[in-house]
Amino acid sequence: MIIRNAEYFGADCKFHYGDIAISDGIFTGSDNSGEMFDGSGCYAVPGLIDIHLHGAMGADVCDAETAAFEKIAEYEIKNGITSFCPATLTLPIPVLEKVLKTGAGFAGTQSAYISELVGFNMEGPFISRKRKGAQNGKYIIPCDDGLVEKFMEWSDGLVKIVGLAPEENHDYVDYIRNAAGKVKVSLAHTDADYETAIKAFRAGASHVTHLFNAMTGLHHRNPGVVGAAADCENVTAELICDGVHIHPAAVRAAFRLFGTDRIVFISDSLRCTGIPDGVYDLGGQNVSKADNLCTLVSDGNIAGSASDLYRCFRTAVKKMNIPLEDAVRCATINPAKCIGIETRNGSIETGKDADLVLLDKQTLDIKAVIKKGRVVRNLCI
Repeated sequence: MIIRNAEYFGADCKFHYGDIAISDGIFTGSDNSGEMFDGSGCYAVPGLIDIHLHGAMGADVCDAETAAFEKIAEYEIKNGITSFCPATLTLPIPVLEKVLKTGAGFAGTQSAYISELVGFNMEGPFISRKRKGAQNGKYIIPCDDGLVEKFMEWSDGLVKIVGLAPEENHDYVDYIRNAAGKVKVSLAHTDADYETAIKAFRAGASHVTHLFNAMTGLHHRNPGVVGAAADCENVTAELICDGVHIHPAAVRAAFRLFGTDRIVFISDSLRCTGIPDGVYDLGGQNVSKADNLCTLVSDGNIAGSASDLYRCFRTAVKKMNIPLEDAVRCATINPAKCIGIETRNGSIETGKDADLVLLDKQTLDIKAVIKKGRVVRNLCI
């Protein structure tokens, strides 16, 4: 297959005119099949990669059912998310075991025409009760390196990120040093001050879960987790650009603080994404969805989002004035690097999986989705 007449996003994170050749499911330097795909009037960008979502279309990965993973993967691919690394909730350990084992089984047998499960993001259970947000406080426990080993075993190595509130754990430095060799340790749902956060990052933590949300913010005398993360050049930060979680000015400030190469767009989407308003379950708690806002029925706390990654990406460009090239980078190659899959995903380069999305140049509407060289959605006709 050769895609012609589109402006493609290159490995240098800039747009170029030229053909895109695909053969046997990967990007190649040439193609002899003769099949042509017209991308006139479109940008060609790598398939989007969401490293923090919970569900969609009434399904949550913590349902621990293959059908739930399938439903989510089908929704994601239609919306240009060709790979996903879902987040788990703070739940009893036996439930998390079932979730990870079910996900590993799904990843080993899933269809090639849906979004690919490429990892897990363990948002809990090693978090802070004070900053738990919509997580269930009943199941919060101290950090445990042995349990991280179990997470890796149950998931067949798919666990990529494990969250931590360091201030809740007196031995967090040793834990991070041990765990960081196996997974990416992320400061998540934490009330840590600047000094504690810096100590955690120096021990090997290298990521921040949904920046600004469920953490100490940036204050001029108490810089908190945000200030500590900004000071550490190896730390990446998730951003939810759904128009609800973070003010556009704060999104733009994050880019100035962290730079384009350290920001990772996520959706944090819940099971209510893609379906009508109503009340839905989130780990045993009721969540109300009203348009784009999701809140806990019990206390009104914001509880995840009702936007998928494509819509967050589009909102960042259209409503938050983030340059298109920067937004594409933060939804493709940055998340790929964050979870260690950049050698085969995240950019349009020879030898990588042929995952890409064609976007209308004027509206950024999705015109086509290609997964490993297969056209799974086509609105160009």
